[in-house]
Amino acid sequence: MYSAIAHAAVHIPAGRQTVSDAEDRFRADNPGISMSRGVLHHMYGLLERTVADAEDQPSDLAVRAARTVLDQHGTAPADVDLLIYTGILADMEEPATAHVVAEKLGLSAPVFDLKNACNGVLNGIEVADAFIRAGQYRRVLVVSAEVSTRETRRTLENPKDVLVALPSLSTGDMGSAVLVEARERPGVLGSRFFANSWGWEAATLPNPYANNRVLGHLRIDSAKLVASFDGMADRIERAMTEIGVKPGDLDFACVHQPSVAFTRLACEWAGVTADQIIPTFAAHGNVATNTIPLQLAMALETGRLQSGDLVGLFGYASGASVGVMVCEW
Repeated sequence: MYSAIAHAAVHIPAGRQTVSDAEDRFRADNPGISMSRGVLHHMYGLLERTVADAEDQPSDLAVRAARTVLDQHGTAPADVDLLIYTGILADMEEPATAHVVAEKLGLSAPVFDLKNACNGVLNGIEVADAFIRAGQYRRVLVVSAEVSTRETRRTLENPKDVLVALPSLSTGDMGSAVLVEARERPGVLGSRFFANSWGWEAATLPNPYANNRVLGHLRIDSAKLVASFDGMADRIERAMTEIGVKPGDLDFACVHQPSVAFTRLACEWAGVTADQIIPTFAAHGNVATNTIPLQLAMALETGRLQSGDLVGLFGYASGASVGVMVCEW
């Protein structure tokens, strides 16, 4: 038995914050810090970001995306054998947010949370593929959600922190869902995952319950984060060779997109061209775990993705970790 990605969908909140509005609020909250107008667009390529309603929890966004993917695929909640929640942010520390999502969806299947920064969804698909190949489950729903705009650094105690705070102004909120199911012929053709765990300090969001720390904010050292992916391009190239696919063979590719500049690097490391991807960052912001599902959903909605297409999924996450997956749609 093999597995395949059957469908993907996202829930995009209606709220928007333009790059100018984000900059103006940051300046107002930090009057002693000088910041040129247009710096966020210049540094990251951001135009606007998606913002969830204040009362929405991550589970709410995940549930809306899950309902869409199930409805569009014609799958009843009772036919889901396993649900995996893969968001960086969660409704609570205990129990697993997957339980909250399942209760709202009316699922009675087993559930668990899986977390690996922005590679959560890709790792969730990897786990679903392994379970299905082993005969444990036939249909796995991988969901995620982020309300990352709530991590925005509003005020700075030290003006020197401005460069590690600015990336938090480029995050976006979203929910996503990917349905993976058993097939007689392989859909997921192969995957490989790597880590440079020595780079974990480059991007952090502290846990308020660990060692009596106070609640922290997202902190990203962009230069150190890029450096933490040292050697990954060679590993990606070897992974593609082992899977038996060349980047130029791909009909469509998804890469993680935390900024326009990083998207170019991600394509370069993966060996794919700009024509093989759909840019998402400028209009949505860095939607973290939802980035790859967003690209899949957009490709399906626009007819860019067709049955039989060869698809490459390239995930990059703080830690640092990289995931490579090749699928036949």
